[in-house]
Amino acid sequence: MGRSVRMIWLPILLLLLLESGKASNNLIGLGSYDITWPAADVNMMGYANMDQVTSGVNFRLRARAFIVAEPEGKRVLFVNLDACMTSQLVTIKVLERLKVRYGDLYTEKNVAISGIHTHAGPGGYLQYIVYIVTSLGFVRQSFDALVYGIEQTIIQAHNNIRPGSVYVNKGELLDAGINRSPSAYLNNPAAERSNYKYDVDKEMTLLKFVDNEWGPVGSFNWFATHGTSMSRSNALISGDNKGAAARFMEDWFDQTNGGSISSDLSEPNRIPRRVSNIIPVVNNNHHELLELAASFESLPGKSTTRFLSLSRRVRSVLRQADRTKFVSATVEMLVRMCSVHSVLIQGYLVISIIAPAMERMSYAMEEDLVELFSEASEKLNGKIDYIHTYVDFSNLDVTIPKEGGGTTTVKTCPAALGFAFAAGTTDGPGAFDFKQGDDQGNAFWRLVRNLLKTPTKEKADCQQPKPILLDTSEMKQPYDWAPSILPVQILRIGQMVILSVPGEFTTMAGRRLRDAVKKALTSGSRKEFGNNTHVVIAGLTNTYSQHVTTYEEYQMQRYEGASTLYGPHTLSAFQKLATALIIGKLVEPGPQPPDLLDKQISLLTPVVMDATPFGTQFGDVRADVPKNTTFRRGDNVTVIFWSACPRNDLMTEGTFALVEILRGRGSWEPAYDDDDLCLRFIWSRPSKLSTRSYATIQWIVPQTAAAGVYRIRHFGASKSLLGTIKHFKGTSSAFVVA
Repeated sequence: MGRSVRMIWLPILLLLLLESGKASNNLIGLGSYDITWPAADVNMMGYANMDQVTSGVNFRLRARAFIVAEPEGKRVLFVNLDACMTSQLVTIKVLERLKVRYGDLYTEKNVAISGIHTHAGPGGYLQYIVYIVTSLGFVRQSFDALVYGIEQTIIQAHNNIRPGSVYVNKGELLDAGINRSPSAYLNNPAAERSNYKYDVDKEMTLLKFVDNEWGPVGSFNWFATHGTSMSRSNALISGDNKGAAARFMEDWFDQTNGGSISSDLSEPNRIPRRVSNIIPVVNNNHHELLELAASFESLPGKSTTRFLSLSRRVRSVLRQADRTKFVSATVEMLVRMCSVHSVLIQGYLVISIIAPAMERMSYAMEEDLVELFSEASEKLNGKIDYIHTYVDFSNLDVTIPKEGGGTTTVKTCPAALGFAFAAGTTDGPGAFDFKQGDDQGNAFWRLVRNLLKTPTKEKADCQQPKPILLDTSEMKQPYDWAPSILPVQILRIGQMVILSVPGEFTTMAGRRLRDAVKKALTSGSRKEFGNNTHVVIAGLTNTYSQHVTTYEEYQMQRYEGASTLYGPHTLSAFQKLATALIIGKLVEPGPQPPDLLDKQISLLTPVVMDATPFGTQFGDVRADVPKNTTFRRGDNVTVIFWSACPRNDLMTEGTFALVEILRGRGSWEPAYDDDDLCLRFIWSRPSKLSTRSYATIQWIVPQTAAAGVYRIRHFGASKSLLGTIKHFKGTSSAFVVA
């Protein structure tokens, strides 16, 4: 690393020397494992676009976990997934495995599993029909990869537990997103809005984990933004902005501590990828984002993400790494910031982004970015605790203030989706003639709806002003279409509280919930909490139940309001439940959610067989690097191999693509693999039903690449007509990078 980066560590090391004399009463453990799902034929989760199916890997997906424990007392476990959200079924099955392995050490009470909301990961792993329709039902391979990867991540974190400390810091990222539904936000009371400077949540909360012996070993942070920098036409698996932010930061740690790609090739066809000497770094989805912040909905509502703003440390990492950035080519705001160069390869549009404006922004904000991590000096001290309950949200009594004084009792509603739900959002518009803001519906779609299920007048009245398009609470064939039983969980690490909720909260909804929790924590006789109490909202956690708006935003019936399943008082119910948990009024475990694994239906066609043309074999080069060509940093080196369906072997903790550099006398060493953003694995067929397929390996030579002789390799597995799986390798000609 450069001199400036080494200098960054000086204040950190000084801080650690000062802290080394303070004995920590806590134990910390960190883990990370590959959860990359099928890279072919599986519909992506997020945009509900049936044409968006996986066709390769931009970079691999991971599960990352941290454990904070009292030596002889309680512990909490938080798992972060490079996934759109977690699934109730995934949570159930992970907890079952933990029960077998660890007994009652990890349960639904102290385990939180959360998604970063990338819209560039495979779907088919949720158990309710409304979330797996576009993936043609349940995808068992996706589900199994996810459950296994989470389990392995937790095993790592558990086995790595050591004495250590956790520090917290907060800061604002002022150029990270815009509101995508400003009209809904403006429907909140003016007096309330006047308390906030922005209509999106710009606060980031960062945790720094420090091993008592080794020093800094990782960081997690919460920030509200959508994982939609990769557009709805993208077909490459990616953790999107937050996954990339975590990868960049891990690379920074890796380079700082001398890590490299392992050259242990003892297991054929599975080249170990970059192993960081330290720590997973997580950008968790502190998901308060309805009419607010991020990159999910681009222009007229919620918020559009600007990738470089996702992690305080990430910008300085990008400065050093000079990696390709992701932004959505469909978002007008980002188009103004970036120049977009599109390359058509084997029928797939690969979007390369050169973002000089973003790069200049990262230089300008370097001092502010470094400050959040390096000055994280507030240690989390105090109890480790947790509380959890399951609640049926379909008919909850909620007491709310009444105009003119006093209170009134209202109810939540059985789950239903409105007409504007089908309209989608700006960066992911729906089909047909559905429109946001529709509080009436139209005759044609009402007729179609009634063929599925006609809502009763009672339900229609409860959901007003939402016109019901899908009465999901009554749609039970072939099994449940949407959840009714949801988990509500609170984790405590000293003076920090993590509120785990199963949905996407709007900016103002998140603010109200966070304020209600903080008020309950700091009022009355709770002297262990004071003005330095930190409350973060971890959305998309433990299960998924779509959006949560304020009552006022719900009246506008934009996409978010139409997607608020349990009616206009859903937020009030969450506020009531969270407060009740904190003050000890609600500690019953509640009704267990259903386990629908045995009822799942899959219509995804399995891999029948793979084949190559006569005279060729799997792994043979179809299009090699040009002869006598010298490449330079920034160039695109492309090789095409005869390949087979990636669903035959997910190459977990391995790679489909590898760049090797020549060292010494004929010794090739791994340099980059498909977990690096500079190396893309693109898979395609000449036609939809063809048994033949190609693997296009595309290497954008990084500015940090050493001059030398390189080659590109491809690893895969083919399936015969009899079902036999056979691994293969392919190697390009050598070429020079000057």
